[in-house]
Amino acid sequence: MLAEKRFELILQELSDARTASVMRLCELTGASEATIRRDLTALAKQGRLNKVHGGAVLAASEFQGEEPDVPTKTQLFQFEKAAIAKYAAGLISHDDVIYLDAGTTTMRMIDYLGGCKATFVTNGIACAHRMLEMGLRAYIIGGYLKPGTWAVVGPTALAELGKYNFTKAFLGINGITIRQGFTTPDPEEAAIKAKAAEQSYLTYVLADSSKFEKVSAVTVLPLEKATIITERLPDPDYLEQTVIKEVSH
Repeated sequence: MLAEKRFELILQELSDARTASVMRLCELTGASEATIRRDLTALAKQGRLNKVHGGAVLAASEFQGEEPDVPTKTQLFQFEKAAIAKYAAGLISHDDVIYLDAGTTTMRMIDYLGGCKATFVTNGIACAHRMLEMGLRAYIIGGYLKPGTWAVVGPTALAELGKYNFTKAFLGINGITIRQGFTTPDPEEAAIKAKAAEQSYLTYVLADSSKFEKVSAVTVLPLEKATIITERLPDPDYLEQTVIKEVSH
């Protein structure tokens, strides 16, 4: 049986039953276990199913259309964000030039940066205010101030980012999937994140486990372009795509 036909049968079985074991798929297609496992890996990389121990389940990526405002997001996953932020802050050296993205997890990093001599650049109004309070050497880029996320975006912001060479960039994100990569709802914010990563030697995405298997409208980066820092990795298949650091909380 051709691979395309096996794929069709596998996806039809998942559509009907939502889950299928390797043994069941072997019976259905007449293929060997090794072949079915390779098929499941290929389909998982396409985002059409999720591999689990002994089989597969129907892909459960959740589309995220709108983004909560900053006060709302600040109240979510506080312990997880604190653990992620503390680890990320520990990666910063005094001689670094750091891009710090607008976001509630990146803002939590600042609590752990007292006395740091690094130079910081941000597009986040809340981040800039907190860095000022902490006495950090910080610059904020100019541009359009977006309501809701309090992020500076637009052509002016992009042009300013192009003047910097960062040693490390720390980005917030809304969704992470193997197929779509790192995603966010707003095209202008996506452009800022992508530009910051382009200008940086190392890029880190700070994401609590709720961000996995969620998709927003615009892809920022493919997974291999950034290291993920999270408190828990829900699916080990992501380890085949990029470097991931799990931190305890």
